[in-house]
Amino acid sequence: MKAALPRDFRLYLLISVMGALVHFGQGVAVGWSVYEQTGSSLALGLVGLAQFLPILLFFLPAGQVADRFERRSVIVTSLALSASAALLLGAAAWLNLDVAWTYCALLLSGCAQILNRPARDALMPTLVPPAQLARAIALASSLHQVASMAAPALAGLGLALFHSALPIHAANTVFTLVALAATLAIHQRSRGHAPAPGGRGRLREMLAGFTHIRSTRLLLAVMSIDLLAVLFGGAVALLPVYAKDILQVGPAGLGMLSTAPAVGAAVAGLAMARFGVALDGRLFLGAVGGFGLMTLVFGASAHFPLSLIALALLGGLDSISVVIRQTVIQQATPDALRGRVAAVNRVFISSSNELGALESGLLAALIGPVPGVVGGGLITLLVVAASPRLFPELGRWRRSAPP
Repeated sequence: MKAALPRDFRLYLLISVMGALVHFGQGVAVGWSVYEQTGSSLALGLVGLAQFLPILLFFLPAGQVADRFERRSVIVTSLALSASAALLLGAAAWLNLDVAWTYCALLLSGCAQILNRPARDALMPTLVPPAQLARAIALASSLHQVASMAAPALAGLGLALFHSALPIHAANTVFTLVALAATLAIHQRSRGHAPAPGGRGRLREMLAGFTHIRSTRLLLAVMSIDLLAVLFGGAVALLPVYAKDILQVGPAGLGMLSTAPAVGAAVAGLAMARFGVALDGRLFLGAVGGFGLMTLVFGASAHFPLSLIALALLGGLDSISVVIRQTVIQQATPDALRGRVAAVNRVFISSSNELGALESGLLAALIGPVPGVVGGGLITLLVVAASPRLFPELGRWRRSAPP
């Protein structure tokens, strides 16, 4: 019989679930509202840019903060910023403010994310015994996906019923406050590590995450392949365009389309947690390649059921690659560097997600959404095809072997 996971980790799971509800509900509400307000694919791309800029500017000091200061306190600060962003988005929806106010709120939300994620990622391994780490990662990933499955559907339903994003942003404020209370209830304290001397020593300390990743080829492989694949396979950013103009299913349909990847990811994550999967480099490449193929299928589809199936399979394959990437990162990173490596990992993820949204918006504005998404899927497949030559050590990696 498997040992129960510790109380503090269960609180961590609650924080993760609340964060997913906020993030994915906000994504649907903001995406639909911006496209309704502007009718522009480029404006959707700028949503990604607004979320990415704070991460680009602050990821180095954010990683250092996660390693230097008590991580629970860092998470509390980030959640206060997240609540402020939700309130500003609610005010913009209520008063029908210019879209520039939405971008301002997303900048604030981006600041909250770059503080939150490195601290959370660095805190999580300290809450469970090493023997339970892989199971904990898979469970956290699957519950995160369950929440991200519910949030878009509820947000789409709310938009269809109320014809306004205000109820979604009000709910997000409540979810953020619940996460704040759960964070304060965690007993575990992670002590900050001693800072390096000033000047060049401090700069080396901030860059230590990059240095560790660059010197660990396996880390560099999984992070860079994932970055390029999702950067060019950014179909999700254009879901409001597909829902309104191509599939013509409205905001409720947008919620279902946004939920489909999370359904697939939740099924894959729960299966990995329940039955166990032999994680290795070949499985990682197969999952990323399948992600590119499903992106291509979705981009070419004009039928709502086929689009839902393609997105669900896309989400399941992405979940497998995420679990493998996170397992490699946790195994190959010492505790003193976890915050800084997590911050760099967050930049890689955001580069692919948010800059992928910008790339998708720009490409859709230039050549149309369908050629843009199909072309992105083809590029993802090319990245996977080239990976064995660029990173031969990835094909040899097994979870049981040290990275």
